[in-house]
Amino acid sequence: MRKAINHIIREENFLSLAGNLVVAVFGFAVFAIIARSYAKEVFGEWVLFISSAAFVEMFRFGITNTAIVRYLSGANSSERVQFIGSNSLIGLAATIVVALLIAAANLIFGEPVHRAGYGLFFTWYPLLAFLNLPYNNALALLQSERKYGKILLIKLINSGGFFIVVLVNYLYFDMRIGGLVWALIALNAFSSAICGIYSWDGMKYIRKATVKTNRVLLDFGKYTTFTLIGTNLLRSADTLIISLSPLGTAAVALYSIPLKLTELQQIPLRSFAATAFPKMSRASILGKVDEVRKLFYTYAGAISILFVLVSLFTFIFADIFVLLLGGREYLGIDPVTGFNTVVIVRIFSIYGLLLPIDRMTGIGLDSINKPGINAIKVFYMLAANIVADVIAIFMFRSLELVAVGSVLFTILGILIGFYYLDKEINLKYSAIFNHGFGFYRSLAARVNKKKLQSLI
Repeated sequence: MRKAINHIIREENFLSLAGNLVVAVFGFAVFAIIARSYAKEVFGEWVLFISSAAFVEMFRFGITNTAIVRYLSGANSSERVQFIGSNSLIGLAATIVVALLIAAANLIFGEPVHRAGYGLFFTWYPLLAFLNLPYNNALALLQSERKYGKILLIKLINSGGFFIVVLVNYLYFDMRIGGLVWALIALNAFSSAICGIYSWDGMKYIRKATVKTNRVLLDFGKYTTFTLIGTNLLRSADTLIISLSPLGTAAVALYSIPLKLTELQQIPLRSFAATAFPKMSRASILGKVDEVRKLFYTYAGAISILFVLVSLFTFIFADIFVLLLGGREYLGIDPVTGFNTVVIVRIFSIYGLLLPIDRMTGIGLDSINKPGINAIKVFYMLAANIVADVIAIFMFRSLELVAVGSVLFTILGILIGFYYLDKEINLKYSAIFNHGFGFYRSLAARVNKKKLQSLI
């Protein structure tokens, strides 16, 4: 039995899942505690800070993160050092540009920015951007090396540390929201320092960057940047448009509770995707199309089957989910806005059923070096989402219809992604679930074999 358990916990998918689970669990706890610690308007400002930071991070690291994982999967030792150096150089340059633009915008448009609730972001993000650069670089490089145990460690330090700060503040102190931002900045600096000490961030190779490797990463990254920004906007555009509408920051706070459901859904999705992408990229670089196809079927099917259980759980226990995250004041129909948070959570549980195949078609396109097509797919999804949000918010003043729009644009993404990927590697819908069930049968067989061996 012990051998079977050791086999499971050392398996790549398990370690990747554990790393994302750590972030999600602490993230949910932090979210719930902060929601209870501050008024809705202040909590709405925190949500805008976090969602805006996540959006900009997509730009900063979207340029190289996907590209570096793909190209390191098939690079020799000399190319590897050059690619790592280029990743560090481009990341530093992007950080400088982003920090300067945000600082300038804060100086020029300070009053309207703060009035809209974005004061925390425009004031403090430039500093955070520099201090979390090594940490984020390390996550990408460790993924390319498939060292998911180290990824788990640094995520535990970063996310776990902030959870402790927020919990202690809730129990014993009463810091202003700016104090929590400072704590977040300090913990990111500490995490980056650890990555630098152990040379996990690759910054020491920055001088090894070459014009060729810079160009290779940027050529790939110009598409993946848009893809990642678009993907983030698919989640954050709802919050942005709601914040700019007459519904205000109170509606942002209400809608942020169901949005947290998408993070729950993303835990297994990110985990499987993180292990699938390097494998599919390597198979593509080696010209093994059949292996790319098989990996796509297996991962898309396995995650889809898992998400049936996840979505069923969140649909049935939607009210408990809202109670745990936001407290009783978020249950039922809100007396001010008239919105029902539990209904929105149930709509998002349906949306979750569609995420695996949509995500895997994107990963498949990137892995076969078709990031431009993936960018087109995300562009259409983003355009559909924005149109749906504007109609739902400004014409019908309905947060429930905003959530329905998420279901519709994801269906569109699946159709577009599968169409283009099918043209490249010849796919069949039915094979997805056949391989998915096969994955779990194989996993069960391996576990039973280990159990048998432990008894002999």
